[in-house]
Amino acid sequence: MTQVLDTLSEIAPDYGAVVFDQWGVLHDGSAPYPCAGPALATLVDEGHTLAVLSNSGKRATVNAAQLEAIGFPSALFACVMTSGEVLWCAFAAGGLPYEKLYAITRAPGDAEDWADGLGVAFVPVAEAEALLLMGLADTAGASAYADVFAAALERRLPVLCSNPDRTAPRAGGTSVVMPGTLAQHYADNGGDVRFIGKPHLEVFRAVEEALDLSPENILLVGDSLEHDIAGARAAGWHSVFVQGGLHAKSFGTASPEDALAELAHSLNAPPPEFTLDIVR
Repeated sequence: MTQVLDTLSEIAPDYGAVVFDQWGVLHDGSAPYPCAGPALATLVDEGHTLAVLSNSGKRATVNAAQLEAIGFPSALFACVMTSGEVLWCAFAAGGLPYEKLYAITRAPGDAEDWADGLGVAFVPVAEAEALLLMGLADTAGASAYADVFAAALERRLPVLCSNPDRTAPRAGGTSVVMPGTLAQHYADNGGDVRFIGKPHLEVFRAVEEALDLSPENILLVGDSLEHDIAGARAAGWHSVFVQGGLHAKSFGTASPEDALAELAHSLNAPPPEFTLDIVR
């Protein structure tokens, strides 16, 4: 049975580190949630180790700088890990054989910034050995880049998706399409996709290594049952589900326990050990 919390301080002493998702948990992409900053400062003052694990296609240092700019000082976190960082490390270690990539990004220059130090080239899809799907503009829809994916499928190109999220919350209660939607459509049509990010184990193991902690000593705080909570369960971590993020519209008049159970059933996702309305 999922335990309803008032604050994270109730359970933080039971773990060696508390690891946070970003969007929908700490901020909406443009501003921190009002209680998030004070809650993190309180946890640090209480002596707890904090970290971030984000399905972002960008490098960890870029995300740390963005968190700082949005209002979360870098001193709060012992580790900021991203799916883009894990993919970069896989390339740097020689674990991926591709030298020519076609990149789909949120903004111009993102791919080149990510690839610094790798020696890969970004080329038209007709010359590529693989597609790098690391981000989408907020204005992109589910059919974005249909011509690119059609050409890639015809050439049987693999897709490296370094952001498996399918949707993400934005200010005002809206949501946007994320790279995972496009990657899953490509896979459903017979394409070869490698997902790097939650819920897949590779990124969880990277955090464990960075923090030098075993799975049972880590608590994940996230707002996606399919990515954060399911990934934590598979990795052997405990988790806290934040009701006010991605699935906020599912929580209304019903009790949090009942609404969460119904949501988990509808998504065929495991329930978390804990839940709270917002990070506090």
